[in-house]
Amino acid sequence: MAENIIELKNIVKRFGKVLANNNINIAVRKGEVHAIVGENGAGKSTLMKILYGLYHPDEGQIIINGETIIKNSPKNAVKHGIGMVHQHFMLIPPLTVAENVILGMETSKGPFVDINTANQRIKKLSDDFNLHIDPSKKIEDLSVGENQRVEIIKVLYRGANILILDEPTAVLTPKEVEDFFKVIKSLIAQGKTVIIITHKLDEIMEISDRITIIKHGETVDTINTKDTSPKEIARMMVGRDVLLQAEKKVAQTGKVILDVKNLSVTKSKDVLALDNLNFEIKAGEVLGFAGVEGNGQTELIEALMGLNTEKIKSGKILLEGNDLSNSLTKERLEQGFSHIPEDRHKRGLVLEYQNSDNLILGQQHNFTRTGLLDRIGIDEHSERLIKEFDVRPPHKEVLSGGLSGGNQQKIIIAREFFRKFKFLIAAQPTRGVDIGAIEFIHKQIIKARDEGKAILLVSAELNEIISLSDRIAVLYKGKIVKIVDADKTNKNELGMYMTGASNG
Repeated sequence: MAENIIELKNIVKRFGKVLANNNINIAVRKGEVHAIVGENGAGKSTLMKILYGLYHPDEGQIIINGETIIKNSPKNAVKHGIGMVHQHFMLIPPLTVAENVILGMETSKGPFVDINTANQRIKKLSDDFNLHIDPSKKIEDLSVGENQRVEIIKVLYRGANILILDEPTAVLTPKEVEDFFKVIKSLIAQGKTVIIITHKLDEIMEISDRITIIKHGETVDTINTKDTSPKEIARMMVGRDVLLQAEKKVAQTGKVILDVKNLSVTKSKDVLALDNLNFEIKAGEVLGFAGVEGNGQTELIEALMGLNTEKIKSGKILLEGNDLSNSLTKERLEQGFSHIPEDRHKRGLVLEYQNSDNLILGQQHNFTRTGLLDRIGIDEHSERLIKEFDVRPPHKEVLSGGLSGGNQQKIIIAREFFRKFKFLIAAQPTRGVDIGAIEFIHKQIIKARDEGKAILLVSAELNEIISLSDRIAVLYKGKIVKIVDADKTNKNELGMYMTGASNG
């Protein structure tokens, strides 16, 4: 049996009245891929931040390579060979890969930073671990998957032998996930140890050796991956059987709610992000948009919501026949739009606000009394939605920036489903969300569809697109190359259209 490279014993961590970790025990073996799973708010990220030294435990022991760590810190963790890649990347877009990697540990050659030596070392790491990164490229010119590989190079550059990866595939396309797994296998082959926090059960089954399940801040069990199944893992996480695929009846469609005609949107100068899009969505229908990230999905969402009107070259956006092409975002929301944004930090939340305030964003006018915000009404509204959507910790006064990514998503979902909407844009609605919450969100989307709402779904998860959609439009280089019935297609066919391998 392989030796334990990490042991966390009886770890307790409190944040005020919130008990995040309650006597958690976990042991990680050298040279394994160890997955840590649990619902949003179960304490997974908190535990790993304790291991990395970002938090100090209130009780318990941290043992690394047989040595008990009395006072941990990120500097001490790095010294012991631990590196952490966070869910939200910590890179500076205008700087190059090399400049980001060496930031904070620059070496000099005379009065200048020795960037050439850094470039050579980064190139070697890139080659050794199949990361395929050019150290001279700027971060702003890289894809999301490449950004993640830069974060991995950062921790390897600092000598990490144990890599903690927090939701590493949350923003990756299927092809990028495939490439990422090759990187993981390369890391393990060269003696590294990898700890992955993730919600994606199919990926856990493919890449991990062992799995630790955490529930309500406590360790449920640690099991061998080969001895379990996604259904069993979900049951241990949630405490009940979970539907791993959305169930829906045949769509009963009505009149056209959204009609998009000849929509073209520029990316930069004369380069088109969207090229003459035409589609409609009827009442009682989910139209899914599939495509490799960067093929126009973001620009489509922004155009529909009125967030990039200056880039719209031509076209019309009609809601029940009313032309909203030149209307403000506020007016579109008032007319019956609702929007779950793909980037919850950029478009969905004010992280410095309390949950109660984020739950009324864009709807403040509905919570006023004599010209002032009705705090009693807001609190009652917030408490109701927090309970209904199972936000953890269940406190209205907690700052949304202090929630896990999945619980931040629940705040947005709760707010947007509360609106009286006719048309919903659901962009990456379950990104970073646990399996139980995915089931809940899927049911909300299907419920809205069955109530006669029109829904546009954008997701990097092809299983989600196929499961929830009635029809699927495939975007490739800003054009709709194919629209297919969801029940008459599969991932392979969609993948061909997404990469341009089939001309439709």
